[in-house]
Amino acid sequence: HGNRRSGQWEPVGPRPPLAAMFADRTAAGAAVESLWRSVRSARCETKSCQTGKISTAETAVQSHTSRDASVQTDQSKDAVQDFQQEVQVDYTSLLSFLQRVEDAVIKELNKNWKNRAFDGFEVNWTDQNETVLCLHTLSYPEAQDQNLQVTSVSWNATGSVVACSYGRLDGGDWSTEKSYVCTWNLDRRGLNPQRPDLVVDVPSSVMCLAFHPSQPSLIAGGLFSGELVVWDTSRTEDPMIWRTGMTDDTHTDPVYQVNWLPDAKHRNHKRLLSVSTDGKILVWQEERDGRLALAEGFAVVAQQVPRSAQLKKFTWGEAAVGVTSLSFSHFDPRVFVVGVEGGYSLKCSTAAETLALHRTGGSVPLRAPAELAFSRHGGPVYSVSCSPFHRQVLNLFLSCGTDGQVHLHSMLQTQPLLSLQLSKKYLFCVRWSPVRPLVFAAASGEGNCNKRFCFTGDVHLFDFEKSSQKPALSIKQAAGEHPVYCVEFNTKQTRLLAAGDAAGAVRVWQLSSDFTEQGPREMNHLEQLASEITD
Repeated sequence: HGNRRSGQWEPVGPRPPLAAMFADRTAAGAAVESLWRSVRSARCETKSCQTGKISTAETAVQSHTSRDASVQTDQSKDAVQDFQQEVQVDYTSLLSFLQRVEDAVIKELNKNWKNRAFDGFEVNWTDQNETVLCLHTLSYPEAQDQNLQVTSVSWNATGSVVACSYGRLDGGDWSTEKSYVCTWNLDRRGLNPQRPDLVVDVPSSVMCLAFHPSQPSLIAGGLFSGELVVWDTSRTEDPMIWRTGMTDDTHTDPVYQVNWLPDAKHRNHKRLLSVSTDGKILVWQEERDGRLALAEGFAVVAQQVPRSAQLKKFTWGEAAVGVTSLSFSHFDPRVFVVGVEGGYSLKCSTAAETLALHRTGGSVPLRAPAELAFSRHGGPVYSVSCSPFHRQVLNLFLSCGTDGQVHLHSMLQTQPLLSLQLSKKYLFCVRWSPVRPLVFAAASGEGNCNKRFCFTGDVHLFDFEKSSQKPALSIKQAAGEHPVYCVEFNTKQTRLLAAGDAAGAVRVWQLSSDFTEQGPREMNHLEQLASEITD
């Protein structure tokens, strides 16, 4: 043991006097040379704790030669002989057996050949997708801030752009309320669902839209003011290229549907057809000065609507019948069906020659197109849709209205082939599938709330192959007070369906293969269904 003092150890012994113990002394300092920091900096030396360089070499472990080897054992001669003995056939007995059963087998084969139980059956080796997905929820926040509703949707000629019109279908100050037309390119990289690619300000509520069938950038719209406007979406600065203006020919009520028609005189040109609750169906053609001029027109007047013994008499007298919707036959371009406010669907023809009793100061005399009145709905008809598939022998179409029913009609008889109660709420739109003859879609929802519940907006998908009485699928699009006003199938990208609602949103649904892949003999099934109902 020892005591440490001044950096040294001293033996333990008798304690020195106190003064000697605390005498002042100065010990020499001890210095330790640093090679890591101070000396390296002063001498500019570089020191490292890494060992010296280790030499390395690369060597491949893959062998240069390869050889295939079989793991199957060789079959012995004895085993081959045993196998041959096992498969030996008594051909004499086999022939005798086949001769005995030949007549019975031939009889059963003939029965199967004539049996139609498996007609049209085809094995589908592809994976079936039974889900329906919402790919996009599109909206324009500024329109939603004004509580505007989506009144119409339309797909362009390529199927990549969807457009919607904003307006009001349930009231509002029409004189001061402006609206919008918005487009989104769904194939664009970096799509922003709340920032449309194009926004067109419109001074009046836009009630309906229709893209040109072959020119992807042209879109026509019908306004609450009665005007018709055509925009070119490729012109971002001033997209409006044609308009009717407010003249004596213009509709005096809102335009609820607009269609592009082929021009018989000019193959490269299209004409526009518009329908309105003023009872007029007008056909417009473009002029050089950017004006749409009236080419021909029709008027639906109650007194000139054909009556049937099975139908109640019209109660409107000689007044104009408000037209709400229209659909052309896919088999005869002169034939079309209209839905009217009185609850009827009417078969009409552009070849009509009888002048309408409707008084007008327009530049073109109007004709009476109605040829046949179909059985009445329990309220106004909001939408009609002709089948794009069925043969002219029946020429089927669908209609829907405020009674929540869809009527399946043949143009050959006044009574519906089928009446489907899809909803207790209004049905605002019905569209036949462009790829499935047995499938259609309908948009519903009253949008009224009370203390107990709120109605929701639904998109109903109906498949006659699965049921002739209830929808195959009902999609909840909008909750609360927001009905669905419009639906449109995409004829190019056939798995897409667009639906617009009163909340100001457009939802793009991706349909499952069940709703988009046509089964064999499906059109025959529809014809058989219609024939069974008729019988």
